[in-house]
Amino acid sequence: MSGRLSVGVDLEVITNFYILDAVLTRNWAALKDALWHIIMPAVTLSTIPMAIVARMTRSSMLEVLRQDYIKTAKAKGLSRFMVTFKHALRNALIPVVTTIGLQFGVALGGAILTETIFAWPGVGKWMFDAVMKRDYMVIQGGTLFIAATFVVINLVVDLLYAVINPRISVQ
Repeated sequence: MSGRLSVGVDLEVITNFYILDAVLTRNWAALKDALWHIIMPAVTLSTIPMAIVARMTRSSMLEVLRQDYIKTAKAKGLSRFMVTFKHALRNALIPVVTTIGLQFGVALGGAILTETIFAWPGVGKWMFDAVMKRDYMVIQGGTLFIAATFVVINLVVDLLYAVINPRISVQ
């Protein structure tokens, strides 16, 4: 299944994001079809990064749950929910957030192939077409855009460290 809508589905395009356009125009048949067409590309792009994030979360949580302050919190009589989510998860999130930021870069690279295979218009398809046509200016511009996006995502990840753990200060 390629494209963003099936042949014969009529939709008034406002924003060029078909799901939002279908909601704005209250075209529920087009919304259902657009959601159906987004499932395979989303699964293709998210399967491997989500497995890596899940594995990192598990290993980080197991490491944090062995710490002395977790044993102390349990000894104080805190509920299992409070110990797990308030104390352990908050401290285990630092490496997980780092991994999510790095996996975003992988998703940007994977988008090139995914958009090409599923015939979705986007930066990835634009870059692929530029490579096929040997349009070096577009390739350079797309590479610069992807690199700048990756740098911004890493900056956001670094700023999130201070939100997750207040002991980490942003200077």
